[in-house]
Amino acid sequence: MGTMIRAVRRWGLRAGLTGLVVLVLGLALRIYDLQRGPPLGPWHTFVPEELPRDALEAADWRRYVAAEDAILESVRREVTERLAPEERVPVNRYFAGSPMHPPRFAQDWNRSFILEPEGPPRGVAVLLHGLTDAPFSMRHVAQAYRDQGFLALAIRMPGHGTVPAGLVAATWEDWIAATRLAVREARRRVAEGPLHLVGYSNGGALAVMHALEAIEDPRLPRAERIVVLSPMIGVTAFARFAGLAGLPAVLPRFAKTAWLDIQPEFNPFKYNSFPVNAARQTHRLTAALQQRLDRLALAGRLDALPPILTFQSVVDATVSTPAVLAALHSRLPANGSEIVLFDLNRSARFDALFAPGAQSALDRILPAPPRAYAVSVVGNASPGALQAVARRTPAGASEDSILPLDSAWPREVFSLSHVALPFPHADGLYGAEPEAGEDFGVQLGAIAVRGERGVLVIGLESLSRVTSNPFFPYVLSRIREGLPGPTAP
Repeated sequence: MGTMIRAVRRWGLRAGLTGLVVLVLGLALRIYDLQRGPPLGPWHTFVPEELPRDALEAADWRRYVAAEDAILESVRREVTERLAPEERVPVNRYFAGSPMHPPRFAQDWNRSFILEPEGPPRGVAVLLHGLTDAPFSMRHVAQAYRDQGFLALAIRMPGHGTVPAGLVAATWEDWIAATRLAVREARRRVAEGPLHLVGYSNGGALAVMHALEAIEDPRLPRAERIVVLSPMIGVTAFARFAGLAGLPAVLPRFAKTAWLDIQPEFNPFKYNSFPVNAARQTHRLTAALQQRLDRLALAGRLDALPPILTFQSVVDATVSTPAVLAALHSRLPANGSEIVLFDLNRSARFDALFAPGAQSALDRILPAPPRAYAVSVVGNASPGALQAVARRTPAGASEDSILPLDSAWPREVFSLSHVALPFPHADGLYGAEPEAGEDFGVQLGAIAVRGERGVLVIGLESLSRVTSNPFFPYVLSRIREGLPGPTAP
């Protein structure tokens, strides 16, 4: 027995030493790679001072907006006015002369906003944007709620809408505290009528988390409905260990290792650079969300959740589509919840180019009917056809019905992406066919990436990802189905 124990200890020691060597080598390669890359700008080093968490828990909307004004003023003072000559270029959103400089627009959508209906509100919707994002991503859905007679309130999450360095210090607990603040304000303004929580990506996780918290805390207002787009219910395994990638950043010489990606900041309403802490916080949030789901499921209390309407691409490189189905929808009660899945464009044009397993992705992740929730799959009307249909299987049923859509797959698009779902083709920044009259300095969704390497200052990968949703009218129609009052066109 003693010999066996010593052998196990020796094996464990060797395994530990091997792991340490691999970690050190990995960090060394990462430092070498980053040191060759672009330098950090002031937007990577200046960290705006957000309201601390205890202040968020006690603050009202007026105080939060006043703090937001002060934060953006500090960005103007500490970043925009202190740019070096080589940083005062059109491609830099923080340069006051840039066409992408947010303060020059008619409305700076980096800020929290409220849209009020013409008459007395029939209800209220709280809209929560995604990671590295801004309230801009929620404006189209917010306008749809406003047009249906709802008051729409979209809050800027701490660390967002300012400079990428804001996410170096932000935590998911700050974001959920801001969510609670927004819900308090929503109920203060609209005491009667339904409350809807609407979240995109990271905001989807926050919407579900708030609903779960409200089951256990009777002081929190409960939502009557949750709508989520590309919700961050599960993330890639890398996020779990992302914190290790930033370890060398404790030494000033290696400050760049606090960043997973350093890019020019040309997008007026989204950070292009990505700090290690942002990945770490997504893992912490999804882990806490799963723990709470487990606890409430074990206690038999998930029946208290409201219906959840989810929109999700079958293929998503940012969040886990299987987790959305297995970790969330499969655990929901039969309460009218539904998931809308956007399939691949299965026209013959792309068949031979799909990666192994992509063709069968939908069959692998979707459980066989009957299910406790409804499923709608948006895809090709027939093999090779670009015209789209929605195949819907109601909860508890095994047969589907087919709804022809007025939308079709664009010939050049093989799938939707994580970032595309909340934006119509007419969006002025992300749309493939931007609406005339909206000027955000650049039309990212309309750029056809064809040319020689090394010409653009930004990576081709960031421009090749589809950024708008050809089926957005269907998304709005499904959201409107759950709203009281007359249906808007």
